[in-house]
Amino acid sequence: MLRSGMTEGVHYGSVVVLAPDGSTLFEAGDVDAAFYPRSAAKPMQAVAMNRLGLALPPRLLALSAASHSGEQIHLHGAEQILTTAGFHTRDLGNPEDFPYDPVQRDRWLATRRSPSKLAHNCSGKHAAMLAACHLRGWSTADYLDPGHPLQQAIAETVEDLSGQPVARVAVDGCGAPLFAVSQRGLATAISRIARAAAGSSEGLVAQAIRAHPEMVAGTRRDVTKLMNAVPGLIAKDGFEGVQVAALADGTSIVVKVADGSDRARQPVLAAVLTLCGVDAALLKPFAGTTGEDGLKIVGALAERLREVK
Repeated sequence: MLRSGMTEGVHYGSVVVLAPDGSTLFEAGDVDAAFYPRSAAKPMQAVAMNRLGLALPPRLLALSAASHSGEQIHLHGAEQILTTAGFHTRDLGNPEDFPYDPVQRDRWLATRRSPSKLAHNCSGKHAAMLAACHLRGWSTADYLDPGHPLQQAIAETVEDLSGQPVARVAVDGCGAPLFAVSQRGLATAISRIARAAAGSSEGLVAQAIRAHPEMVAGTRRDVTKLMNAVPGLIAKDGFEGVQVAALADGTSIVVKVADGSDRARQPVLAAVLTLCGVDAALLKPFAGTTGEDGLKIVGALAERLREVK
């Protein structure tokens, strides 16, 4: 990262970009090693639950694939999923937390409001998981067990969409099982979702994300702003420096910052999107740091990726 022409920080990582037909447009780093997608896996989880028969309105389907900010639209949405299926906030298996959005968090702290399971950024996904279990007649007390039918169905969907066997199963920060695949596999999955037929589960998830990007992240989040800026784009971030994105034609990108830093995630994605033909003017707000330094970083990254290619 640069500031006034001087290197301020150095981040290592890997990136892969696939064409709509699955061929590799370019790659850097070991993109075939298994890694944890973290919350970037949520669109695949949403597809799995829709395949199980869970039919949610588009804004709530988008919320089921979200790492939301804890704004009122998110809290109300997660609560709606729960109450419609006959559940309560206490049934959620995710931890209690304050809202992810700093404005909302400050408001909660100022009023001495306690952390809540509903405010956790994964509550939409967990609410949908409970609703899917209710629909199928499965037990709910153990819905986060990797051996539960719900989690087995999600693992099968991850393998189907990615075209790879799950390499390892871990526990994500929210308590849900986390299925490791490679960056190439994740890029294959997000491409399939982005270019899917309108009536399919994949297509419904893509349509919901495009129609309601504010539900996937939040009104002040860079991921939401990026989807609003680039027509047809679907995007999802994840902890530990993970970012996925796919253009409307299915061109897909997966970024993993090796040190887990969030700072490099968006500038790298902006650089890669320019290589994919997205107008650089649309990406200016996502260049990283401030002013011309940010644009120089994106330009330098794009040049480096061209050399790697």
